[in-house]
Amino acid sequence: MSETSTVKIGKRVPNLSGKTDSDTTLALKSLREKWLVIYFYPRDATPGCTTEAGDFRDLHSRFRKHNCEILGVSRDSVASHARFRAKQELPFQLIADVDETWCKAFDVIHEKVLYGKRHLGIVRSTFLIDPQGILRAEWRKVKVPGHAAAVLEQLTAE
Repeated sequence: MSETSTVKIGKRVPNLSGKTDSDTTLALKSLREKWLVIYFYPRDATPGCTTEAGDFRDLHSRFRKHNCEILGVSRDSVASHARFRAKQELPFQLIADVDETWCKAFDVIHEKVLYGKRHLGIVRSTFLIDPQGILRAEWRKVKVPGHAAAVLEQLTAE
């Protein structure tokens, strides 16, 4: 995945659409006029991903006060997302990017090393998009502790 990212700070993000955890199609353009946080994570129900989802869940009402929606994206299936969202009581939708369209558009798939083995995987990343669809901030190679709060802090500063 050596493509260059199609998203750049100060530029409009592509009008992507994808299947949600409830097996409906969501188009990014339907969220215009709101701030949007899109966070990419490797896998449902893994420790770091569960913690990150829980942090965004716990701050969700504060994001909503700033007219901001949150979307979680991974390559997991609709069914996996539905189970994960229900178990974690997530108040926001998860996008099943099984064909990697969103991942490629945001350039989040890179070589990773796990237990000495190399593989391509999602690098934990978050993007803040303004109500006109313009990318305002990005976080790549995210460390989970304190991350959701840092995104909220950036949103409130915009």
